[in-house]
Amino acid sequence: MKFEIDMPIVASCEVHRCAYNVEGGCHAKAITVGDGVHPGCDTFLASERHTEEDVACAGVGACKVAVCRHNHELECDAREIEVGEEQGEVSCLTFELT
Repeated sequence: MKFEIDMPIVASCEVHRCAYNVEGGCHAKAITVGDGVHPGCDTFLASERHTEEDVACAGVGACKVAVCRHNHELECDAREIEVGEEQGEVSCLTFELT
């Protein structure tokens, strides 16, 4: 069974050491952002082996950072996000404080 859900996409990912990163695109089905305070990518998995390209583009399934201006009921309402490294952490670069 497959679901079709309207969710923001991960437009780009600069973290090439992630298993889900294929040529700068995230190929997980969906990612989760945050730990309640920091907008880290909870789906990040460090690996030299990468996934196949069977998923076109990841969506943002959940966001646990309630203080982000794009967070509405623990879901991201940005059109798209970018993921990259900020201060040594893999993070949502679209994060903005409310």
